[in-house]
Amino acid sequence: MSKGKEIKTNAMRILDRMKIPYNTHTYECTEFTDGQQTADLLGFPHEIMFKTLVTVSPARAYFVFVIPIDCELNLKKAARAASVKSLSMIHVKEINEVTGYVRGGCTAIGMKKQYPVYLHESALAHPQIIVSGGKIGVQLELAPQDYEKVCHATFCDLVE
Repeated sequence: MSKGKEIKTNAMRILDRMKIPYNTHTYECTEFTDGQQTADLLGFPHEIMFKTLVTVSPARAYFVFVIPIDCELNLKKAARAASVKSLSMIHVKEINEVTGYVRGGCTAIGMKKQYPVYLHESALAHPQIIVSGGKIGVQLELAPQDYEKVCHATFCDLVE
């Protein structure tokens, strides 16, 4: 496990405040890297690394989906989980405005607003999952049940 200099992101502060145990994994990075690159760099199996995707409904309601890095979000399954007619991905330019985070550093923990969060059910097959820590170069490892607790997430099938 890589432990770099002590960085505290909003996500980490929230986990600390809720007394939820987690491990921090940091890596040197100045620009966006995808989840596969991050997993390979940190030496973690791809199936425990999850990416955070933000969608919007035609009524401009936002929904957050957290899925394994090697999977693609099935928008029909996502819309069904969210009980809306349809969903589309938000534009990259909107990520900061909607979430308070940047591309590559987006996490459902501590977004500007509490949007509904859906976590792919495969997370339950692992004692720990890894998600973005709210900053490029910071990853958080925690139990999926703790992630569910902090984000009020719903487990469901979301991928192709």
